[in-house]
Amino acid sequence: MAGQLSNTEAWSLLAGSVACLGVLQNTWKSNGEPIFASLALSGIAFAMSYSFIRWTGDAFMKAGRKGKDMSKKQQIEIPEMMGLVSALVYLLALITFLPFAFKIHIVEATSGGGNKDVVVDVTQVETGRFLHRFPLEKLASYGFAYGTLATITILGIIDDTFDIRWRHKFFIPAFASLPTLGLYFVDFGVTHVVVPMALRPYVGDLVDLGSLYYLYMSAISIFCPNSINILAGINGIEVGQSVIIAILILINDGLYLLPSTPYPHPATDSHLFSLYLLLPFLGVSLALLKHNWYPAKVFVGDTYCYFAGMVFAVVGILGHFSKTLLLLFIPQIFNFIYSAPQLFHIVPCPRHRLPRFNSRTGLLEPSVATFTDEKPLKPVVGEVLKVLHKLRLLRVETNEQGAVVSTTNFTILNLWLVWRGPKREDRLAMEILAMQFLVGLAGLWVRHRLALLVFSQDNRSSIV
Repeated sequence: MAGQLSNTEAWSLLAGSVACLGVLQNTWKSNGEPIFASLALSGIAFAMSYSFIRWTGDAFMKAGRKGKDMSKKQQIEIPEMMGLVSALVYLLALITFLPFAFKIHIVEATSGGGNKDVVVDVTQVETGRFLHRFPLEKLASYGFAYGTLATITILGIIDDTFDIRWRHKFFIPAFASLPTLGLYFVDFGVTHVVVPMALRPYVGDLVDLGSLYYLYMSAISIFCPNSINILAGINGIEVGQSVIIAILILINDGLYLLPSTPYPHPATDSHLFSLYLLLPFLGVSLALLKHNWYPAKVFVGDTYCYFAGMVFAVVGILGHFSKTLLLLFIPQIFNFIYSAPQLFHIVPCPRHRLPRFNSRTGLLEPSVATFTDEKPLKPVVGEVLKVLHKLRLLRVETNEQGAVVSTTNFTILNLWLVWRGPKREDRLAMEILAMQFLVGLAGLWVRHRLALLVFSQDNRSSIV
């Protein structure tokens, strides 16, 4: 990968950054205008991430962070772990955003509502600023989110550096999510769920799940990062699915911020918080996607998968829409359930399950797991695989005795190739991402329209 930007890239990124800095200056002169500030910082984050990925690629390779792209005729080495650059730029953008988010409150807490002629008396010198005017509970959401995301980034670095086995790293995100869960307990603490209308005569309108709700949110924080890490193996798929999910969440946020939504709405601040966290994430992810798209110039590494998944978990938990979030992860949920037989070694699992590259045709085909005397397949499992083969949920090969000797690997990428036939790598990625977007839109429709058949109202119509 070239270590320098082209003249066109350099001037384009510089012009965009200057324009974004101008927007930041104007917003600071006003009352902060957090939405415009977040958009401008997202543009700057894109430029920084794009540039640093290009500039630091050679340094990563010299440090041994490199790998071969197995799905190419010429398997050249390219930098790995470049998602770390995007994660660090994102954390910097999030910190930079805070003064804009709280500009009004900072002025009120430090200068008596903007009056620069206020006389500071001895009592104020002894006791400090008027912190009772400052919304510390809102600031805490950003602080604890930052702590969680910084922690998961560090854990991702450890994983990329030492190549931890999947069964050992599965629960790593749960430890990073503890600050977020702690804040939820202190600041919000709601563990009730609304009961469908048909069941209300028996259990009431609400059911309190108590500690089970915290276990559920902890499971969300484990699932989101790992699910992105599992749905991997072709250029652009990890970052691409993250970009699609972020866009879908932003669409959901926008539904609560439309003029047609009753105001003030109890969820407005929560969805603004989600918006402010996702816009810079979208900026750094698009820059990474540009370099990771087919033919990839960099690999993103597990650091990005952990970081991206935890961004979604944080906005879902602290934005109080963790159940809606799962509707946007339906392909990942299917992929995890579909992969479970190999992940839990019910079916022997090879080290890598990415689709197989056919060097003659230049297309990807489903990769297979073969069974030998050293890696036997239980007869009952073989019979189940034959049934799945008839249902076209995988493809198996049998010997003369009728025993299964191989099966396609249990990933949605291989299954898609079973259904659709061999594909070029970028074509496969585009089809999977298109499916992700359409399924996500269907999930939002179910959440805000079809759910009215089960529940009395959509919470978008709630009025304080």
